[in-house]
Amino acid sequence: MGKTKIALSASEQELVCNKEWILTKLIIIEKVYRLFGMLALSMEQYIEQNKAILPVQAGQINPKISRGENYRGLPYVMMDYPRHFTKESTLAIRTLFWWGNFFSIHLQLSGACKEKAMATLKANFVCLQQKGYSLCVHAGPWEHHFEPDNYLPLENYTARDFATILHREPFIKIAKRISLQQWDAAPGFLEQHFYELVTLLQTNFPNDERGPSPGIPIAGFDL
Repeated sequence: MGKTKIALSASEQELVCNKEWILTKLIIIEKVYRLFGMLALSMEQYIEQNKAILPVQAGQINPKISRGENYRGLPYVMMDYPRHFTKESTLAIRTLFWWGNFFSIHLQLSGACKEKAMATLKANFVCLQQKGYSLCVHAGPWEHHFEPDNYLPLENYTARDFATILHREPFIKIAKRISLQQWDAAPGFLEQHFYELVTLLQTNFPNDERGPSPGIPIAGFDL
C-alpha cells in the first residue's frame, strides 16, 4: 500500500469534500419517485374509467415503482404499469427516469400479447411514425437507452419493414423520450403517451380476458 497511491483529480477532490451535491441528488430522486407516484394514480384512474375496453384486467394490477444506482453507470427510477411478465408473454408499459439523460416511456410486447396487438400496431404504423416513436432493434428487451444499437426512429422504416419485424421478432418495443431540460413538460408528456399506448392496445384484448394477478407497489432495484 505504501507504494500504491490512489490520487484524486482536482474535480474529484472537490466533489468528495462536498456533501451538498449528494444530498441534492437524493432530493431529486425522491421528487422523481413522488412524480411517478402521482402519475401512477392518474394512470390507474384512466384504466379504471376505461376498464370495459382494456387489454387484460389491468385495473387489478398495482404499479411497480423501482429505483437503482447503476443502469449503464447512472441512477434511475422506473415504473411498470400495466405489467404482465411470464415466460410465454409480456405486456408492459415502462416509464423511466434516467439520471443525466431523459424521461422515457416504453411499450413492450411478446408472445400471445404481441400476436393480439399486431393488427392494430400495423394499422397505426403511420400514426406512430408521425408521433416520433422509436423501434427497439436490440437482440434483447432489457435495454432502454436510445443509442442506434437499441432504438431507431420509426421514420427509418416503411410499413412493410415494420410488419416484417412484428412477425419475425419474438418481442416488440416502441418508445419515446423527453429531455430532462424539459422537466416541467415531462408529466404531461408521459401521461399523454401512456393514454396513446393504452388506446393502441385496447382494440385487441377483450375485457373479459384473464389478466395478471393483482400485486402491490414494490420498490426494487431491478431494471
